[in-house]
Amino acid sequence: MGLFNKTYHPPGTAPGTLTERPAETPSPLRICLTEYAPDLFLEQDIATPADCKPYLESPSITWIHVQGDVPADTLRDLGELFELHPLALEDVLNSGQRPKLDIYGEQYFIAINLPEFSNGGIVTQQISLFFGRDYLISFSNAAADPFELVRQRLRNSGGRFRKRGVDYLLYTLLDLVIDAGFPLFERFGERLEDLETELLDKPDQATLSRIHQLKRELLLLRRSLWPQREVINALLRTEQPLMTDETRMYLRDCYDHSVQIMDLLETYRDMATGMLDVYLSSISNRTNEIMRVLTIIATIFIPLTFIVGIYGMNFSNDKSPWAMPELHWYYGYPLIWLVMIVVTLGLLYYFKRQNWL
Repeated sequence: MGLFNKTYHPPGTAPGTLTERPAETPSPLRICLTEYAPDLFLEQDIATPADCKPYLESPSITWIHVQGDVPADTLRDLGELFELHPLALEDVLNSGQRPKLDIYGEQYFIAINLPEFSNGGIVTQQISLFFGRDYLISFSNAAADPFELVRQRLRNSGGRFRKRGVDYLLYTLLDLVIDAGFPLFERFGERLEDLETELLDKPDQATLSRIHQLKRELLLLRRSLWPQREVINALLRTEQPLMTDETRMYLRDCYDHSVQIMDLLETYRDMATGMLDVYLSSISNRTNEIMRVLTIIATIFIPLTFIVGIYGMNFSNDKSPWAMPELHWYYGYPLIWLVMIVVTLGLLYYFKRQNWL
């Protein structure tokens, strides 16, 4: 997950300019049209936006999902067909937008981020939604279709899902994107548990690197997910006739889920920060343990070195009363060893009594 993943036009470019850029990992384009009513369900892939025109005049709900990297010409054609605002189209093409809600007359534009694990890291995919009186257009540049489960519900629900308006379809897509955070943070919780176990065992430089990586991912997720709560709240506050009171009730539940996800995010951020403190404390304690052992060893050898130093001077003179008499003792050498052993054992006993060992 990069620190800066927004695409943008060069400064000074006219607003609403649609200029596509080659993607690092291009995704094939697929335009899926879903038409449904209580007693109707039609699903097909279309080649060009012009193929959608016959369905605009029908009273049923039209859902167009654009999957993959959309060319500027295709986006421009969709904009002309559905009278989409050029500034919103520019936000679709320039991904990495901050989650937001823009209202253009009786048309909503919503940009929201879908978080997911990919290649061992966290990535966020921008989901763009246009919501009108009887149509909804969704864009996703990911490799896989994130809304396949919603499409399955439409296929299998009979008339229950299909009896509701297009505002309920909007809620369903938003709810799927918001709830995608729960399995994501479940994996974060597992990573935190593994790091805690590692911290209590033998943390090393790799542990510190993983902690920093976790903090970085949580920080970037906060930047991507925090504004989504504001988007749901703004939808609840709007007094547009496109949003029914029944759907607002479901949106309140979606808002609660976004609050829960942000609580999890803040909790995990605090835990990751605490882990960094625990790591530094653990390293400091290990250093203190090593220094204590070395100090004890050095302290034990201080008196032994003193004894060996004295008897290593070898001042031997039979006529001098100040000569070392121990140099001529028959058991002098083993006696000095005995003295050094007793001193060593005495020091070890003293250290044990003081709880230094």
